[in-house]
Amino acid sequence: MSNLTLNADTRSTVGRKVKKLRREGLLPANIYGKKFKSQAIQVNFSKYIKLSNEAGETTLIGLVLEGKKIPVLIHNTQVDPVSDMPSHVDFLQVNLKEKVTADVPVELVGESPAEKQGLGTVVQYIDEVEVVALPTDLPEKFEIDLSQLNNVGDAVQIKNIKVDAKKVEIKVGQDEILVKVEAQKEEVVELPTETTEGETVETAGEEALETTADENAEPKLESK
Repeated sequence: MSNLTLNADTRSTVGRKVKKLRREGLLPANIYGKKFKSQAIQVNFSKYIKLSNEAGETTLIGLVLEGKKIPVLIHNTQVDPVSDMPSHVDFLQVNLKEKVTADVPVELVGESPAEKQGLGTVVQYIDEVEVVALPTDLPEKFEIDLSQLNNVGDAVQIKNIKVDAKKVEIKVGQDEILVKVEAQKEEVVELPTETTEGETVETAGEEALETTADENAEPKLESK
């Protein structure tokens, strides 16, 4: 298990009253697991933010509750749509000897020569890769080196990820594209249709002839 720990307390405040907890700098949470009855807890908001930025959802955390250290993963975080900050978090209690399913983030590093030279644009197709592994074998992230993308059409696929297949099973198709250099699309600019000088003169001449013809036409007599 990693050295990351987070203290938690049991929580009796539920429903809309949890807003008071947030004002006091506490984050409402729940812990549950395969053989662990769901329990309402609360953690320090600031400490959780710092820890979650470091741990993500694939690093084991020792959640200290009632004097016991429980191995958990951050499983689900609800975010406030206005503040864009966590409003509730679920911790998944895990058995260190049983495999779990998790989404490992994909991180792009380096710079693509093709994009640097203006030949194309790097497009990321997949942000997270689903894997199955023991909690202690979960990768923190998958780093993709963009420096190997030299030409338009160059791509990195799932099968190019370096991982110990005996410990980590990737649940995404091997031929799925993670990132690719796409050709830059040329912008088509539509120019406004302009009337040429010749067309203007011709139109004016036609209008003049029509006017003259109307003036020279004999009036029609109406029969009574």
